[in-house]
Amino acid sequence: MPATLTLKNIPDAVYDRLKFSAEAHRRSMNSEAIVCLEAVLLPTRQTTAERLARARELRNALPKGKFGARDIDAMKREGRS
Repeated sequence: MPATLTLKNIPDAVYDRLKFSAEAHRRSMNSEAIVCLEAVLLPTRQTTAERLARARELRNALPKGKFGARDIDAMKREGRS
């Protein structure tokens, strides 16, 4: 059964980062806090093969032909001096 946890005296910087992250992921502050706690306290170990398989899966999900090598290089250089 899920438990309830109340946090007090959260440093402003931590609160602000959590709020920003929650907004960026379109989650509530509560949901974002749970995701963050799970990531730190219940990390999953992935093998190199699993990471590569996930990277390939993500790459294959991209629209075909939309991102060429020149586009990717330009995006990497964007904002660099």
